[in-house]
Amino acid sequence: MPDDDHSVISARDAKRLFADWKDVPAIVLAVSGGPDSIALMWLAARWRRNLARGPRLIAVTVDHGLRAEAAREARDVKRLARALDLPHRTVRWNGAKPKTGLPAAARAARYQLLAQAARTSGATHILTAHTRDDQAETLLMRMLRGSGIAGLAAMARQSERDGVLLARPFLHISKSQLVATLNRAKIGFADDPTNRDMNFTRPRLRALLPALAAEGGDARNLARLASRLARANAAVEVLADGAERYLALREREASRPGFDAGIAGFKVFDFEAFAAVPEEVRVRLLQRAIDRFGPEGPAELGKVEALLSALDRASATTTGGKRPKLKQTLAGALISLVDGRIRIEQAPPRRRRGD
Repeated sequence: MPDDDHSVISARDAKRLFADWKDVPAIVLAVSGGPDSIALMWLAARWRRNLARGPRLIAVTVDHGLRAEAAREARDVKRLARALDLPHRTVRWNGAKPKTGLPAAARAARYQLLAQAARTSGATHILTAHTRDDQAETLLMRMLRGSGIAGLAAMARQSERDGVLLARPFLHISKSQLVATLNRAKIGFADDPTNRDMNFTRPRLRALLPALAAEGGDARNLARLASRLARANAAVEVLADGAERYLALREREASRPGFDAGIAGFKVFDFEAFAAVPEEVRVRLLQRAIDRFGPEGPAELGKVEALLSALDRASATTTGGKRPKLKQTLAGALISLVDGRIRIEQAPPRRRRGD
């Protein structure tokens, strides 16, 4: 595919972009009516027509009920879907809307509604139109929040959400290429004014991108950084898998035959063996166990890091030959350090006032 940000995406390019999903039974296309998602629908429909056999495509529009124009835009998407011989559904986010954290709440509702539509339609995948520009913005947002390696890997090409696979074929494609493709095909699209509303974080970061690009931090380089961080994150996950198996083996050897702490409803690590593992891997092992047994997760990275520091301090302050002790709750999990072992299990219910 040409590396020109304003180049048109050809039928051959589309075949390559959607190739990973040619054998799945059905796909939901998330189509809001903006240029990115309209391009997704148009390119996917053209790709499917050129296949002898391929997945059913179902276009789904989420109306968040936040803008008066949204209903009209959904009808416009339906008309275009009909012209492309695609079934279309509009699903609505009903109920009261939060006064704070609206973008995050709307995003969560959107994915939940899309997943419901996919299950109803027998679709295994949801395709979204996130672009390289979106990836760069996501990286910046997470960087400013102090995310770890996993967060800075930004959006994955494919991930699981609510029991459905969420796929993003355009993560290495610029938004301007999608707009150029629609202009060449003479296909209209909606303009969502909230994309320019400076009350929200993404539009403010978007406004900074030209200045960052002048210093070399353009969307292509930021997306490349996210890709490299995703590669590093995958490598650390492999190390964490190996460390988890090693620590489990150590625990089985020290316990009764057939003992498996995970199956028993708790996780146990030998403290000395755990302390010998690299810090990033230890953080992940704690986070995995807390998220597994703590019903209030996922645990925040900063709080897991603080817990690891507390464990290290407890070990460093041991005196008189006594083994260190620690007991702490996090995300609904109880973490104990007793007799040289770290034990993680679900915390007992909190006592209510008056009990």
